[in-house]
Amino acid sequence: MLARVTSCALIGLEGALVDVEVDVESRGLPSLVIVGLPDEAVKESRERVRSAIMNSGFFHPAHRTTVNLAPADLRKEGPAYDLPIAVGLLIASGQVPSDVDAAMFVGELSLDGSVRHVNGVLPMAGFAKAHGITTIYVPQVDAPEAALVQGLDVIPVDSLVSLVGHLRGIAPIMPYQATALFVEDEEPQYGTDMMHVKGQEHVKRALEVAAAGGHNVLLIGPPGAGKTLLARSVPSILPRLTLEEALDVTRIYSVADLLPADTPLIRHRPFRAPHHTISHAGLVGGGRWPRPGEISLAHRGVLFLDELPEFGTHNLETLRQPLEDHVVVISRAAGSLTFPANFMLIGAMNPCPCGYFGDPVKECTCSMSVISRYQKRISGPLLDRIDIHVDVPRVEYEKLSDDRLGEPSAAIRARVEAARQRQRQRFAGSGRLLCNADMGPAEVREYCPLDDAGRSLLRAAMQQLHLSARAYHRILKLARTIADLAGSEVIETAHLAEAIQYRPRRQV
Repeated sequence: MLARVTSCALIGLEGALVDVEVDVESRGLPSLVIVGLPDEAVKESRERVRSAIMNSGFFHPAHRTTVNLAPADLRKEGPAYDLPIAVGLLIASGQVPSDVDAAMFVGELSLDGSVRHVNGVLPMAGFAKAHGITTIYVPQVDAPEAALVQGLDVIPVDSLVSLVGHLRGIAPIMPYQATALFVEDEEPQYGTDMMHVKGQEHVKRALEVAAAGGHNVLLIGPPGAGKTLLARSVPSILPRLTLEEALDVTRIYSVADLLPADTPLIRHRPFRAPHHTISHAGLVGGGRWPRPGEISLAHRGVLFLDELPEFGTHNLETLRQPLEDHVVVISRAAGSLTFPANFMLIGAMNPCPCGYFGDPVKECTCSMSVISRYQKRISGPLLDRIDIHVDVPRVEYEKLSDDRLGEPSAAIRARVEAARQRQRQRFAGSGRLLCNADMGPAEVREYCPLDDAGRSLLRAAMQQLHLSARAYHRILKLARTIADLAGSEVIETAHLAEAIQYRPRRQV
């Protein structure tokens, strides 16, 4: 007897329909063969499915059985096909009804028949809804994640026994009822707050501008000046995630299998801080079966690279394309995958290897040639893509010993959200533009006009600082953000002057 059960494969962040075809022949030696480009985890499902069926009180067909995962030219990976294969075997052997045409099954089986967690349930559920499937059967622990897709009946399955009871109509399983997981006005909780940062008012201002427009930042200063604390405080001043952005981030974490068990929806902006020894695949994404890297896990959030010159040159140069296009393309012989990478980059570095070049208190022990080589580890093209370069000096004792708290992150975030609201109104209908940093040359021309005084100032800056065409557009976008923070509809000369002073200057 032939049975067909629908399942789903993941290609990057997208789903692909997989038909699990099970054929139980009446003649031939008992065997179970899986075809259709399965990987080792899928091949091993033969033993898991056999034990799960028998330990659940059902019989495993003692005939020659062939399982085909169609389409045959799409590679299948992972244990998510255990449940559909088991259902197909039970249908083909006449143990459960065969009316499962409008349903999708995903799940890993334990040897005792219980159904275990699988990654990528959210994009699978979204794919099912988009392709007219009305019901999806998922592991019970993954039901809250699948229920984020509205208009889909999510059946939580804890064991093969309960699933068979449901399919037979003996003990129906009620669809999972999603609770409100996203509240627009929910006050985020963060581990660090700007009010605990002593001094560094000009750096806080620069970070506020960066947060308001989604601009990249480079912090340069001696050890212990507060660069890391400032960077870790940035998520607390960023605008709260919208539901659309939260689902976008959750989809990536679901595929990467990084969703906490009790958090089906990521509600706060990601903050990723990889160590400088990270591999290229770990940062950008990749592997035999490509998975999102740190730059995709930082999507809609912050990627913090501490000790920036210590990162491998190849890794740093790889950032250039994602910083421009907000996506990363991973190419393999079998094809290319595109992962989103719209993040805010914050880099931190010392001015020299010992860290004290230019420090007014502690003398630098590095030679000028060593300092030059150290600073040039970050290439000009990468520096050109960073909008805000700011020095973080040593903090004086008087400021450190002051018991008064600074301005809280909530107050700064209110100004940032007001500026972002102006940008959303400005870009309404564009579809792809969310903040000023996303603007292209056409949008810069339309939304960033200058008066005569502004054009004269920018012309002088271009000549004296030898700025590139990319820097020209980035200055205008940064000036537009500063004007938004000030509530101004036009870019004034003061806004432009502040944007220009954030451009980099080689120290040696």
